[in-house]
Amino acid sequence: MPGGGSNVAARAPGPEGDLHVPLILEERGKEEEPLKVVLGRKLKKRCSWSPARAAALLLDSVPILKWLPQYRIKDWLLGDVMSGVIVGILLAPQSIAYSLLAAQDPIYGLYTSFFSCIIYTFMGTSRHISVGIFGVLCLLVGQVVERELAVAGYVTDVQGNRTGLGSLENGTFPDCDRSCYAIIVGSTVTFTAGVYQVLMGLLQVGFVSVFLSDSLLSGFATGASLTILTSQLKYLLGLKLPRTQGWGSLIKTWIGLLGSLDQTNMCDLITSVLCLLVLVPTKELNERFKSKLKAPIPFELFVVIATTLASHFGHFKEQYGSEVSGHIPTGFMPPQLPAWSLIPRIALDAFSIAIVGFAITVSLSEMFAKKHGYVVDPNQEMYAIGFCNIIPSFFRCFVTSAALTKTLVKESTGCQTQLSSLVTALVLLLILLVIAPFFYSLQKCVLAVIIMVNLRGALRKFCDVPRMWRANRVDAGVWLLTMATSALVNTELGLLLGVLASAFCVLARTQRAQTLQLGQSGDRDVFKELTAYKGLQTLPGVAAFRYEAPIYYANQTLFKKSLYRNTGLDPVKERARRKRLERGKKQEEERKGAEQSPEASSGNFLPHALPFHTLIIDCGPVLFLDTAGVAALKEVRKDFQEFGVQLLLAQCNTSTIDSLRRGGYYDPETGNVERIFHTVGDAVRYGQSLLSQNGDCDTSF
Repeated sequence: MPGGGSNVAARAPGPEGDLHVPLILEERGKEEEPLKVVLGRKLKKRCSWSPARAAALLLDSVPILKWLPQYRIKDWLLGDVMSGVIVGILLAPQSIAYSLLAAQDPIYGLYTSFFSCIIYTFMGTSRHISVGIFGVLCLLVGQVVERELAVAGYVTDVQGNRTGLGSLENGTFPDCDRSCYAIIVGSTVTFTAGVYQVLMGLLQVGFVSVFLSDSLLSGFATGASLTILTSQLKYLLGLKLPRTQGWGSLIKTWIGLLGSLDQTNMCDLITSVLCLLVLVPTKELNERFKSKLKAPIPFELFVVIATTLASHFGHFKEQYGSEVSGHIPTGFMPPQLPAWSLIPRIALDAFSIAIVGFAITVSLSEMFAKKHGYVVDPNQEMYAIGFCNIIPSFFRCFVTSAALTKTLVKESTGCQTQLSSLVTALVLLLILLVIAPFFYSLQKCVLAVIIMVNLRGALRKFCDVPRMWRANRVDAGVWLLTMATSALVNTELGLLLGVLASAFCVLARTQRAQTLQLGQSGDRDVFKELTAYKGLQTLPGVAAFRYEAPIYYANQTLFKKSLYRNTGLDPVKERARRKRLERGKKQEEERKGAEQSPEASSGNFLPHALPFHTLIIDCGPVLFLDTAGVAALKEVRKDFQEFGVQLLLAQCNTSTIDSLRRGGYYDPETGNVERIFHTVGDAVRYGQSLLSQNGDCDTSF
């Protein structure tokens, strides 16, 4: 028969028709091509070149060429312009604020948002997401930057001022001050992360995002948000403390904060409290009435303008020692290459940053694509976000990804295409060329408040923990572990442990799978678990069980133990019992007339009869078998045959059947002719026909 061994059911000796014939389906022929031929064909397809293929490749690589010619100006332009202007207005103060997290000067945050908006417009496949600065990635970049600054010799004096060049005096960057070296490190991390993302796109590994579950990403973001919140408290209080490094940085920061409360700058504290009193309620009002408002009111911009004017005319820096943003230059700086010598030291950090940035971008793009009925390409998204990091890294930018808050604003204000991102870039360009110097007197405590207020969404996840626990304790456990580790130990370690915990939970579920006995519902061909439903009946002479997991090397021993336990037959123990009985009988014969031994007189020599002669395993939930799984089924079949019980497999999928054939499970030389039962009922009827064909089967042991 094409595609494998024979599907004809084996018939026991006897009158024709006494043995039930299982349903036989003709299989399609499977012609497996040699690996060399397959690889050659794919390589030829990849390397072939024609004008049509070149055009298709260009359209796939630059998606704007697909949708821009079809742009509906009357329907879409107003919404794109409106959403772009609003996001640009909101993005400007946030870009300046999040520069603090990345340990950079404010101007670099504006650069980052400007370039990423332009590049994603041309290369992204999502119509709605806003690519720019994301707090968690800024935190990760900032940790690397601070570490490298310390390694390079920049020290912090008792007043918190960063001074000294240390080993840099005769190093690669002899004339580079702290700000210069910080952006060199940040842009090098960004370049390396972008290269990782583009390489993953070339290797077509966009699927890696599926391994980062929603609970994992949510827990990671919440834990990182706690670290971000703690890192901004020193600005809120006006304390000049060095940034803590290493494991347990959150706890170290709190210890430093509590020990320095007597040095609180009252001007910064009062300004921070006033900003919180304004921004928190107004943010809530924006969210509550977002369905009625055509656009969210930019209260952040109003606060920035008001506090900047107050700081400038009140001379907060000179009179009260308040820390301000300082000089923000206009225009752009000439491009510079990454520091190649730094790449070996930051390569591992950049990899985790690349994975997080891509996962967040793909998750958001797929969410909004599903909502609005279009499709995004994960691999093209990998290219897009990769080049959003590589190209801007030459212009002193740091890592970007999609940002949920600004994406929601874009969507709610009428965004239809990524043309809105070009409008946002124009707004940022205006700020870079004209308005930026006016932020000189902006207090850093105001920027810290803006960051903290924008963390509300992640911190609200704590309120969802009871609901998550009721819905799925495994997911809730992954969330709690990832969150706690990210916050209390180390951010990257939290992500790693979250991934490992998710993988372990999937593995543990296959380890906990049980063998469930099946019963029939009346005379219908419906078989369900006896423990789950009432009114199910067991069939005389036939026992049906279901194992609800794949059978592979990690759980094959547990599968056998569970099956033996539920059938009431443990072959190992039974063989040991038989050997004891044989030894007892032999000793009894040697005594020649002596009294019967206690073991024999106890009745243990009497055989026990199994209530079934045919054992059926429903393999419907068995998605796959590996070599160890096939060997386990062979061992089970051999064990039960030893005690007069025939093993039948039902509802095997084609992959499982192929694994059984390749593993030698069906071997006519041993009497195990291939029988394929497409339903449990088919196997049951075949097993019952064995009893009527051969009479009572001896299943004693």
